[in-house]
Amino acid sequence: MDYLSVMSIRVDHRKDSAPRMQEILTQNGDIIVGRLGIHDPDEVNHGLITLNLRSDMGRINNMMDQLSGLEGIKVNHMQA
Repeated sequence: MDYLSVMSIRVDHRKDSAPRMQEILTQNGDIIVGRLGIHDPDEVNHGLITLNLRSDMGRINNMMDQLSGLEGIKVNHMQA
């Protein structure tokens, strides 16, 4: 069963973490319904990405595990 949910990704040290994080997001692009990214204007090395997702929990958990394994990345997920 597919779920509509929201994932937030806090990115510290954007220059180091962003390329691999972007690869993971691209690999999972078919489950991303919407994406909003902002950076902290006072600290250019930090950012926040909000994703709207539609997928089964196995696929979402897999993406969360991949992202959480990256240094400087913190992931939260909320199911609607």
